[in-house]
Amino acid sequence: MDTAERAAVLFANDAFYVAFQTGDAEAMEDLWSTDALVTCVHPGWQHLKGRDVVMEAWHSILGNPPDAPLRMEGASASVYGDTAVVICYEILGNINLVATNIFVRENNTWKIVHHQAGQSPPAPADDDPEPPETMQ
Repeated sequence: MDTAERAAVLFANDAFYVAFQTGDAEAMEDLWSTDALVTCVHPGWQHLKGRDVVMEAWHSILGNPPDAPLRMEGASASVYGDTAVVICYEILGNINLVATNIFVRENNTWKIVHHQAGQSPPAPADDDPEPPETMQ
């Protein structure tokens, strides 16, 4: 298991949520892949496909911040070569969401290619008792 790779993916995931929390559209743009097809499914939205469409949606969301602050917790990463999957929980006021963020290695940097979030019960107390394996 390569803990350095998992840590790098979790760092990229954290950067995504910092950009989200602070409304930083420029940082959000930098976090998404420019080489791969990107997709996104926001809660209650249709499937968004293509970088321009996905970035337009993020600019709209970041330009109209929610009334309650967003918090992320319970992130767990699995790395499969040049692809990684992060499952985490988003808490927005009294709304709980579970999110899947998929990353690809692009120029030695982890970039998001897919984000999807949907309503969920609260995160379990110990969601990741054993770290997932890293596949090479």
